[in-house]
Amino acid sequence: MSIIENKKILVCYLITCFDNKNSLKTFIEKYHMFKTGIDHELLICFKLISDEQLNSIRDLLKSINYIEYIDENSFNDFDIGSYKRIAEKFPSRLIFFLNGNSYPNCNDWLKLVFDNYIDKSIIATSASNLSLFSSIKLKKLYKFFSFYSKFKEYKKNYNPFPNPHIRTNGFLINSDDFTSFIKDKNIRNKEDAWIIESGKSGLTNYFKSRGFKIYVVNSEGEKFLENHWKLSETFNYKHQDKYIISDNQIRKYLNQTNNEKKISQYKTWGS
Repeated sequence: MSIIENKKILVCYLITCFDNKNSLKTFIEKYHMFKTGIDHELLICFKLISDEQLNSIRDLLKSINYIEYIDENSFNDFDIGSYKRIAEKFPSRLIFFLNGNSYPNCNDWLKLVFDNYIDKSIIATSASNLSLFSSIKLKKLYKFFSFYSKFKEYKKNYNPFPNPHIRTNGFLINSDDFTSFIKDKNIRNKEDAWIIESGKSGLTNYFKSRGFKIYVVNSEGEKFLENHWKLSETFNYKHQDKYIISDNQIRKYLNQTNNEKKISQYKTWGS
């Protein structure tokens, strides 16, 4: 059984040199607007940010209480690399990870997630059945040969559709559990990050093989196991109006036409 030493959830918001400063402004606005519903600590992680940028960002953060964490890693190992070091820095904590494109979308957003947590579980706010391997198989034939090496690589690393996995943004996990998974992983490029999110050896399959319950929770406080993830209506399904955390992919779907939404829904869920 995992032991939680500090009962306060640690909300980790990651901002990098690649993120738009307006995204942080929006996060702060929504953080003030929507109550978390539960006691917590907010950690802001700064990644690959210059001293000049950091001072400017600190000015924006004067209205909130937060723990400052400067990720001193000198190369870009993406969001997951920072999550790894934060989990190691804060052992035996429940951590809710958010990337720099994220912000809460409803009141009690953190309580909704925490109330559904049990030992040996992960609580996500969105998930998908998308398979990068199946996606590459759908390339037109004349493009196929130029993608042949990529095809072999994807076949090795990803299951075909359906490939159920949680999205690695807006999820709650015990830091010790996360460290057990991520400790021997090196994130050298975007492909490594994709494998961690949705690969055969990725986060979801790792914890499924160890008997963890992996839930998706929506803004109505309903939790869903894998076979019913799409029914949460949190990602690329129907009106997608029950999401707890907004991010760039959530907003992309909301801005699509009805026909585009049908295509996205099919790619994500198959129906």
